[in-house]
Order: sequence, then structure tokens, then C-alpha cells
Amino acid sequence: MRAASPPAVRRDGADLILELRVQPRAATDGFAGRFGDRLRVRLRAPPVDGRANEALVGFLAQALGVPKSSVMIERGLTGRDKRVRIRRPASPLPGALLSLLGKD
Repeated sequence: MRAASPPAVRRDGADLILELRVQPRAATDGFAGRFGDRLRVRLRAPPVDGRANEALVGFLAQALGVPKSSVMIERGLTGRDKRVRIRRPASPLPGALLSLLGKD
């Protein structure tokens, strides 16, 4: 029997953990719905030389109101499925993220 996957967004103490599916080379940056148990994030950056990862860190830092140094990709540096830790986000989740989670 397969273990249940973690929720797309969860707390780990004061930190926030996001399970993401990243779509590089998109027309715009933004949250784009669900992909199974993950949140889909679209990024304009190409998946070359770490540019998509850099864009993801910058996008999440801006969306959650934290410095880039507070956003860490814990798993999935070379793939589309990623686990990201946001250290001590000060603000509540942005409305776009809450609507994807069904918590408007």
C-alpha cells in the first residue's frame, strides 16, 4: 500500500513547505492551479543553467513577502517536481495561493 503524499502546502514549525510542479518557459510567472497533489507554478525562465530555479526563488520570495534567502529548494533541483521551504513567512498566504487551496 502506498503512503499518502503530503499536502501541497503545510507548516513545519514556523516554516512553510510547498510541494510544487514547475512549468518553465511559460508566457507569465504565477500560480497556475493544481497538478495532482502539488501546486503548479509557471515561470518564464528556461530550465537551463539553474535559471528556472532562480526565477522560482525570486517569484516565491516576492509572492510571500520574504527575502530570497528565506526560500530554499529542498528537493528537486534538476526536476519539475520540487519541495520548497519558506523560512518564517511573515505575511499570510497570498490570495492567489489561498484560492488554489480552496480557502478563499
